[in-house]
Amino acid sequence: MRQVIAIDGPSGSGKTTMAKLIAQALGFNYLDTGALYRAIALALRAELKEPEDDDDRLRDVLNRTCVSFENGRIFLNGRDVSEDIRAKEIDHYSSVFSARKIVRDFLLDTQRQAALQDDLVVEGRDTTTVVFPNAVKKVFLDASVEERAKRRYNQVKAKGIYIGPGEARRHIIERDQRDASRDIAPLKVAPDALLIDSSDLSIEQVKEKIMNFIKTDP
Repeated sequence: MRQVIAIDGPSGSGKTTMAKLIAQALGFNYLDTGALYRAIALALRAELKEPEDDDDRLRDVLNRTCVSFENGRIFLNGRDVSEDIRAKEIDHYSSVFSARKIVRDFLLDTQRQAALQDDLVVEGRDTTTVVFPNAVKKVFLDASVEERAKRRYNQVKAKGIYIGPGEARRHIIERDQRDASRDIAPLKVAPDALLIDSSDLSIEQVKEKIMNFIKTDP
């Protein structure tokens, strides 16, 4: 395995923005594991599969599915679905399908294979604890519910999608509950991870903290 910098954290904590910046600074490739799960959710929903369906029904779709992440774009069976996976419905289904072991097992190999080829900055919710427990550096990026809800609201508003501030906050709380309480690979802080609360920090301040951490001896 090549060098891996792993960043975990809840929805809206700034993982994606920070992982891209750190990858650029280090000259590493960037891997968005959340986008992989969204792509799988898109594939499953396209065939009207539900999170409650049995493994055989999900396996039927997964066996015919190829997901890849290339140059910041996500491809599903060769088609660029980078915009499709950001739909509100897919945001919800990616969270609930990701609680299924068969889905997590399917993407585990995909993520680890990527690290055999390139140095990576990887972000997700179990990259430091399950996918890359031997990452050279681990970071857990957090922020208050209020700050993350504000970021979520501004993010979707910029895309021309309206959700009220209250709905954005409910979405964040519900996602936190699902991610932290699932039986398989729940969201948690790895013992050797640097914990950063970005609520009152600028992007540059967070980046500086992470870069300084990376430069320290293992």
